[in-house]
Amino acid sequence: MQDRVKPLSGVRNFRDFGGYDTPTGRIRQGLLFRSGHYNDATDEDIVFLNDLGVTFHVDLRRPDERDRQPNKWPAESVVMIASEGGRQETPAHVAALQGDNVTADSIEGYMTNYYREAPFKEHHVELFRAWFDGLEAAQGASVVHCAAGKDRTGIICALTHLALGVGEEDVFIDYDLTNTAVDIEAHLPLARDRFNKMLGQNHEADVYRPFMGVRNTYLENAFEAMSAEHGSPMSYAENVLGLTSERRDILKKKYVES
Repeated sequence: MQDRVKPLSGVRNFRDFGGYDTPTGRIRQGLLFRSGHYNDATDEDIVFLNDLGVTFHVDLRRPDERDRQPNKWPAESVVMIASEGGRQETPAHVAALQGDNVTADSIEGYMTNYYREAPFKEHHVELFRAWFDGLEAAQGASVVHCAAGKDRTGIICALTHLALGVGEEDVFIDYDLTNTAVDIEAHLPLARDRFNKMLGQNHEADVYRPFMGVRNTYLENAFEAMSAEHGSPMSYAENVLGLTSERRDILKKKYVES
């Protein structure tokens, strides 16, 4: 894990998601990165990030999220993609915490439903398309991120791995790295205190646990929803995102080394 997860003090979950084996070789490292937001990036973090040669950057967050926590990186010279769609005055996860009988199980149910719906949200489709378009054109490294770098980012990185030929076992291994890349036990009481204060609630820390990490069942549900509508995740990618087999071959030639 250590060569994937980069030690940034102000950016959570920053990691290289290359290096996995495929039937024809291995995904190149140093070209595909994923993370949380960059609002808390330190000067030292920015020096490190600037040395990566990133030329393409996709921010999967909603505009209200970007307004609250604007990125400090990358510089304007990098091609940056974001969507103006999906703005929420009250984020759905906040609403889920304000309902009656909020429990860890109810929040896990919310997360499961979120993963089933996320691949079909209009602004996600727009950004997922832009990610694959940009990977074809990128002349350097690429970064995709959301707020915590685990859910929206987890879905698009899993699709990227599948498109490049990574086996499903490794897809889930990489997805699950969030649970070790982020010190969930350290962040859990902080999240409890912040959300309880914001919401005027008194939820136990475990209520927030389903939000803090990832669970394989979440991604499994995203894949199941794609398959229910289109037959498989890659058929979803082709039918919804325009990622044809010909385009996948182009990406493999670019990002897979023999």
